Amino acid sequence: MRYLEFERPIEDLDRMIKEQEDYAKKTGVDISNEIDSLHRRRNQLVRDTFYNLTPYQRIQLARHPERPYCLDYIRLLTTDFIEFHGDRKFGEDPAIVGGLANLDGTSVMIVGHQKGRDTEENLKRNFGMPNPEGFRKALRLMETAERFRKPIVTFIDSAGAYPGMGGEERGQAEAIAYNLMRMSRLRVPILVVVTGEGGSGGALAIGVGDRVLLMQNAYYAVCTPEACAAILFKDRGKAASAVSSMKITGEDLLRLGVIEEVVPEPIGGAHMNWQETADNLRESILRNLHDLQTQSPEELVENRYKRFRSMGEFEEVKDRPLQFRVKEEPPQQTEHKKAKNPFSMASA
Repeated sequence: MRYLEFERPIEDLDRMIKEQEDYAKKTGVDISNEIDSLHRRRNQLVRDTFYNLTPYQRIQLARHPERPYCLDYIRLLTTDFIEFHGDRKFGEDPAIVGGLANLDGTSVMIVGHQKGRDTEENLKRNFGMPNPEGFRKALRLMETAERFRKPIVTFIDSAGAYPGMGGEERGQAEAIAYNLMRMSRLRVPILVVVTGEGGSGGALAIGVGDRVLLMQNAYYAVCTPEACAAILFKDRGKAASAVSSMKITGEDLLRLGVIEEVVPEPIGGAHMNWQETADNLRESILRNLHDLQTQSPEELVENRYKRFRSMGEFEEVKDRPLQFRVKEEPPQQTEHKKAKNPFSMASA
């Protein structure tokens, strides 16, 4: 098990418990009371820690290398998964996976980002950062779903689209923009789930949905906290300060209307219990898909349009008028400054 920085006190207690258990097993001395006491201390510490997470600690959990990824959710939630490959234009992008699957009796098209578990797989998957061919593959699969009237479920977990030269040469920005346009018009239900990182255009390219669900310790943002800190403070190390202002975790996104639901995770994060996490997500997906499937294709497209157009709406709050200081009259202009301006309205 890998511990994050803020989990160090829990790691210390785990080490103490293991040492006590090893000692008891080796010597035969009964120290069960002491071990039970340590377990109680650990449970209380875990509750205190995870019930009071800061926004940046949630970001760290969203990036935890032991969280379930797209293929893990597919295995835990569905049966009969058939993966599709290639964009039919350039090649295969392993950073995006997708295909048809059976979700509790419903045939769905699943598309999502896929990260790697080790260095070799991360290099293969490009750390979950797609190139244009990945987004074009995703759109090919979603258009296939529309053709055969299959609901679409997307799993977002990416720091962003890959900013490499090759991707730019092959039209990275155009691929993302085209996905946004086409997804907005697809005549089948689209359910989006942010399972980990929801970063920038890499997330948006498969994120135009009728409803967006966010895992409890995931985030959804226009850029990563480090990129925000580099822009605002010229220091990527101030990412923790940037997160609080960005409003990118579940509670804030729900209040702002960017997402529809926060899916609970086990205490300690999704990586602590994959099956419990998948069970929670299954209930949310099935409930939302059931609601969306009652809408006609025309209603889906119209409501999807209204959903995104409503973002950023606000009500004006009336307050006392602002007080402005009266500006003093400018000094008299000299004769050469009074010369007629050929570009002024008066000269027209």
